[in-house]
Amino acid sequence: MRIQLSEHFTYKKLLFFSFPTIAMMIFTSIYSIVDGFFVSNYVGKTAFAAVNLIMPYLMIQGCFGFMIGTGGAALVAKTLGEKKREAANRYFTMLICFTVALGVLISAISILFMRPIVRFLGAEGAMIQECMTYGIIMSAFNAAFMLQYFFQSFFVVAEKPNLGFGITVAAGLTNIILDALFIAVFRFGVAGAAVASGIGQCVGGVLPLFYFARKQEGAEDSVRDCGMDRMPGEKVKKDADNRAAGRVLLEDESGRRPADKAYLEDENGRRPVIGKPQKKDQGKRLFRNTSLLRLTRTKMEAGTLLRACGNGSSELMSNISASIVGMLYNFQLMKYAGENGIAAYGVVMYTQMIFFAIYIGYAVGTSPIVSYHYGAGNHGEMKSLLKKSLLLMAGTGIVMMLLAQASASVLSGIFVGYDEELLAVTEHAFVIFACSYLLSGINIYASSFFTALNNGAVSAVVSFMRTLVFQTGAVLILPLILGIDGIWWAVTVSEVMACLISSAFLVAKRKKYHY
Repeated sequence: MRIQLSEHFTYKKLLFFSFPTIAMMIFTSIYSIVDGFFVSNYVGKTAFAAVNLIMPYLMIQGCFGFMIGTGGAALVAKTLGEKKREAANRYFTMLICFTVALGVLISAISILFMRPIVRFLGAEGAMIQECMTYGIIMSAFNAAFMLQYFFQSFFVVAEKPNLGFGITVAAGLTNIILDALFIAVFRFGVAGAAVASGIGQCVGGVLPLFYFARKQEGAEDSVRDCGMDRMPGEKVKKDADNRAAGRVLLEDESGRRPADKAYLEDENGRRPVIGKPQKKDQGKRLFRNTSLLRLTRTKMEAGTLLRACGNGSSELMSNISASIVGMLYNFQLMKYAGENGIAAYGVVMYTQMIFFAIYIGYAVGTSPIVSYHYGAGNHGEMKSLLKKSLLLMAGTGIVMMLLAQASASVLSGIFVGYDEELLAVTEHAFVIFACSYLLSGINIYASSFFTALNNGAVSAVVSFMRTLVFQTGAVLILPLILGIDGIWWAVTVSEVMACLISSAFLVAKRKKYHY
């Protein structure tokens, strides 16, 4: 079933359209999860703790790509909704160039200052070298890592979520296979884990460039490829006449149309195209860029770039805040539980990535839909999208909380089943932590919704309060009252407070955006 951004979205269409993006997010989270599994089981607890210690900083590097991707996707989707396709492609190309340049710069800085960074994070003894090895290698692939996050948003805008899912699956499988080979077989340790993840990121971040670099299959190209030299204004023959002449109807971007003409859409609207496709084109169909986006000539437009980055600042803030809070969690856990506490937190975070990937994937997958209808002025559809999405997030939150608590023992055992004491700590933490899943989906979607409306300020406030202010306060104060359990309850308390903030903004902005 082919679904376009301009359509009316039912529950079925929302789930169908967002599923590839959800799957993309899940497979993206597999990188660190698979690394953690193989390092924990084949290298040891110290190396596992080292990877967990440096991981928040590495995620900060990649989140800049997420910022540019989500903010830029909302801007480009809105531009498409305004029927400015060439401008959309120009913005798209500019944002890719900026992402690559920023990724290279961040890589250089990180590699140069990796030793003081890992010391600042609290690494001691043997953990220092393990952190540095993993961090330097992963930083070298940062541009590809940022591009992968970037394209996760833009595959949805291009109306190619299935293609994005396929590329992400390929990237995830590459990481899994190479992890098994480099760690379990060749025993390369944390270096093998980092190289495996880096190569996987190249698959997910670089391969899409080749697709979008291909020339778009537009209306004019399709006419020429069919061997027709129809002049502008020439009348199009009826279907019966075409069959008699041995011609067939072309297939357009939305599939084969049952009408008497096949239409392709360009800047000037729909144009009828009738002809006989050449055989050479049939074999290349799968490799054509039939999306809404392509790489084109561009130039740096500071205003547009700032709007995109500002609009995506909430996602940047959310990811940076989560990483900072992760570092704070490590400091507190080292104080209250030592190395076992950090290892247990790492397992909780790995599993949280999968559960949160569902929420984030849905938010990213549906955000361009909201942006498109906002740009087109379809207020009724915006209201429908918000209502349906909030109900889906609420229902999913209940299911996810119960599922996580029921599977706490099994999931904990996969990573640390070899150590009974560590397993007990991890399972206990997991059960408490799972309560946060009840409201986190609503908060994530609320922030994404305002990003889609190109209101980066409100989105950033929601993310800033949720992921930094509330969690920082909770993780510092609650342990004084509840001990180590206060650390595990901190995220749930912050989600409750964030839900109040999200609800207040959704109510306050109803009249402005007409949803």
